[in-house]
Amino acid sequence: MWIYDKKLQYPVRVSKCDPQMAKYLTEQYGGADGELAAALRYLNQRYTIPDKVIGLLTDIGTEEFAHLEMIATMIYKLTKDATPDQLKAAGLGAHFAAHDSALFYNNASGVPWTAAYIQAKGDPLADLYEDIAAEEKARATYQWLIDMTDDVDLQDSLKYLREREIVHSLRFKEAVEIIKADRETKKVY
Repeated sequence: MWIYDKKLQYPVRVSKCDPQMAKYLTEQYGGADGELAAALRYLNQRYTIPDKVIGLLTDIGTEEFAHLEMIATMIYKLTKDATPDQLKAAGLGAHFAAHDSALFYNNASGVPWTAAYIQAKGDPLADLYEDIAAEEKARATYQWLIDMTDDVDLQDSLKYLREREIVHSLRFKEAVEIIKADRETKKVY
């Protein structure tokens, strides 16, 4: 199922050391509406979704892992040259004390990732509407992150991710219509 290409889905560049921005980006790394939660949500839901749209959840769930890799790269690049004092000033002192420069799945407030972030009802329409909401929340978060940095290189990668969230939302909306149309089709057994 997996073929790993040893390159990022989209180039990640940053023009300066910015531990504060790295802290904000952890929201998309280990937050409730972040890339890890999205990837696991979609790959889990695919087991109770009709065959007509199972591939969509597989494709988008897999792509979310690529986005997670991009966010990790951004955080790494934004903090790799930071001093302990800069990390403390950015509110990352406790993280540095516990993990050094290793990434850890938590949100921007430092709350660890939890499986409680994942929604899976087992009803295709309920799950797809949840997925649409998740993509729209991620899109909004990316926009806010774009607004919080003056690093045009970083903004470029964030804009790419924001646009992918829009595409995913549209694809999930298409899947809703496929499921609805399928439910309205007369079944003959």
